[in-house]
Amino acid sequence: MIEVTGEAQRQAWDESVMPPVELVRPGLWSIPVPIPRNPLRYLLAYALEVDGGVALVDAGWNTEEAWSALTGGLEAIGADIEMVRAVLVTHIHPDHYGLAGRVREASGAWVALHPADAAALPDRYHDMDRLIGDMRALLAACGVPDDEGAELTIASMGIRPLVELVQPDVLIEDGARVDLPGVELQAIWTPGHSPGHLCFWEGRRRLLLSGDHVLPRISPNISIHSQQRPDPLADFLESLMKVRGLDAEEVLPAHEWRFRNLAARVDELAAHHADRLVEIEEVVRRDGPATCWEVTTALTWSRPWEDIAPFMRRAANGETLAHLMLLTGVGSLTRSDGIPWRWSPAQAAA
Repeated sequence: MIEVTGEAQRQAWDESVMPPVELVRPGLWSIPVPIPRNPLRYLLAYALEVDGGVALVDAGWNTEEAWSALTGGLEAIGADIEMVRAVLVTHIHPDHYGLAGRVREASGAWVALHPADAAALPDRYHDMDRLIGDMRALLAACGVPDDEGAELTIASMGIRPLVELVQPDVLIEDGARVDLPGVELQAIWTPGHSPGHLCFWEGRRRLLLSGDHVLPRISPNISIHSQQRPDPLADFLESLMKVRGLDAEEVLPAHEWRFRNLAARVDELAAHHADRLVEIEEVVRRDGPATCWEVTTALTWSRPWEDIAPFMRRAANGETLAHLMLLTGVGSLTRSDGIPWRWSPAQAAA
């Protein structure tokens, strides 16, 4: 079981208010940045004191509200936006990457990403026609009905304005020492939630800035889509083991609250997916041959299916697909070749 260390963050969550700007360690602060109309509520950006200024880990959505929170948070710690020297982006989802371009424009800071996420930027945020076409084809292969598939295909287009597209100045590989004077950070490549997700390890003080890889309350969405690696759930589970052995004094996630006992939380996340794999295999054995969409709608979710918004339904389908692909890869299930794909228990294949 984890130990909550971000007590003020947890209390703010319980009271449905924004948490405060906090001094986490000397020279290291957390700055909450609001996320509009989203159950995650806010991103926790981290500001690290470096020689001549500050470096940010993640930045927030590109909205005026988020910009005001970020700049106000910097002022609260005695800095300003012009003092930002670098923006280390854990991954390219809008709540982490969206403001990076605006920060660079205002400060001259360099922006860093892992190469795998950097490669996805053009299709994701610029020329999106291919991405939309690939998503529509994938949803059809999953057996999503045509009328709902059309809606789900464009379900995320509304967040495009929340990102200012900027190409990274620096590409950070697995294990790299981040070039920040006065700070010792090592990048840990943890694919799963995105192909290029990065965590940052501050070994001197035994702190893990975990992005969305390890969160204290929820499991990050691990979905298959056209910009993912072939088996993202296997990647994610392997990435969990990659950080499990770190002797972390505290985990600093991008959402919710800080906590201790990294290994216990990793084990909880691994157990959650193990349970989900069992549930999905049971559905296929009971209902198969079944499409991914049929399996998705038969699973238990945190709320009734009819209450889940289109974007979250698409994420749920992608997450189910990731589990189905892993089960196929280990030989528990087989998948048909036709469209839509249908899964059956391996022993029932003929």
